[in-house]
Amino acid sequence: IALFFTGAQHAGENLADVLERRAAEQPKPIQMCDALSRNTSAVAEFETLLANCLAHSRRKYVEVAEEFPEECRFVLETLRDVYKNDAIAREQCLSAEQRLLLHQADSGPLMTKLSKWMTHQLDECKVEPNSTLGQAIRYMQKHWKKLTLFLREPGAPLDNNLCERALKKVILHRKNALFYKTMNGARVGDIFMSLIHTAERNKQPPFPYLVALL
Repeated sequence: IALFFTGAQHAGENLADVLERRAAEQPKPIQMCDALSRNTSAVAEFETLLANCLAHSRRKYVEVAEEFPEECRFVLETLRDVYKNDAIAREQCLSAEQRLLLHQADSGPLMTKLSKWMTHQLDECKVEPNSTLGQAIRYMQKHWKKLTLFLREPGAPLDNNLCERALKKVILHRKNALFYKTMNGARVGDIFMSLIHTAERNKQPPFPYLVALL
């Protein structure tokens, strides 16, 4: 189910409103986001399995690849192989538990090697900690546990790209609506975006689905 919210609240506050309605006996949900503090501060009272976006961390190396080509090539190729393993899991329609075993067997050693490489770069002074590459390494080290949740928890995603793509719905709808005149108009827009994207996520054509509802 996809849910869209328009208003003055940030993402963490919207998520807190959703979690407040969640049945307490349910297992801990996986929360995927980037490392911005406002994504987690509002949900601190709720127990979640926090994962950070690997694509967001990868992007920091892409941005400095021209300055540090050899170092960044190692990182990017390592992450490429991790994403290949995830693609294999999708192609083979593996269950969450089977996908976890695949990542633990094939991606785990890759991520361990990457972690050791980052430590070596800073401990052996091969990279200036305050350089752009050093900052990318320290960012990944700081959030390592949350970046590698997919190695410990069944169903944990690698990144937040699913939600990043969903934001295009907001841009398209806002353009078609020529912006919102009232908060109620925005709420109606949120309902339609939620229904349309939920249908798409469940491989159902949105227009016939909306006609059937009406």
